[in-house]
Amino acid sequence: MNALSPSTPLLRVEGLEQSFGGVMALAGVSFQLDEGVIQAVIGPNGAGKTTLFNALCGFYRPSAGSIRFAGQELRGLPPYRIAAHGIARTFQNLQLFFNMTVIENVMVGCHLRARTRWLAAALRLPQVRREERQLRQWAREALTLCDLADWAEQSAGALPYGLMKRVEIARALAARPRLLLLDEPAAGLNDTETLALRELIARIRASGVTVLLVEHHMPLVMGVSDRLLVLDYGSVLAEGAPAEIQADPRVIAAYLGGAVHYAV
Repeated sequence: MNALSPSTPLLRVEGLEQSFGGVMALAGVSFQLDEGVIQAVIGPNGAGKTTLFNALCGFYRPSAGSIRFAGQELRGLPPYRIAAHGIARTFQNLQLFFNMTVIENVMVGCHLRARTRWLAAALRLPQVRREERQLRQWAREALTLCDLADWAEQSAGALPYGLMKRVEIARALAARPRLLLLDEPAAGLNDTETLALRELIARIRASGVTVLLVEHHMPLVMGVSDRLLVLDYGSVLAEGAPAEIQADPRVIAAYLGGAVHYAV
């Protein structure tokens, strides 16, 4: 793990551009994220939020700009190398293996930490068994953090939807990231599940993981975030603390649609 000076952000994005067929999805996006912060990315549909996540994770290759994480340039790297640097993510739509158990799904997130070769695995050598015990332990720690320990041996496909969403978060945490990207984690959740999600995100930060989330559920965003980044038409419209963003007339006009106050 690279040590950062107090003045160095964990993530620094500068001039990021991404286009599709002549449509500019990201138009010079710049922002930074300090370690230990929960920051939300908000904006209207089509503002570029998920495109930004895909660019940060290497699913898209930006045409211009810089992505520096812990002092290392990541732009242009494939997803598996970016994940190895310490960035993990969840997706808008569930990406679980429904025929596997919960803990087996979460152990998939540990694969970047595995070191044994295929031949050793095929022969089930002692180091393979030791490593598997270690990966299972990391998976159990992630399940415990996400309040899923009691479901570890259950089939993932048999879980309620809200718990499935937590399994995805646990799988990302099992990769032991420094930065966790959550793409609309509250989508499809009821009020009780959303409140529990807010508490979970706070626990994740308390465990030492920085969080960047895309989310439309504004009470959750305002209640859990230290800072907000507002995108509109692929550009940064505003950035600041939740109270500042909530009062920004540009944000109200572009996204919030009026003078709205959210209970947190």
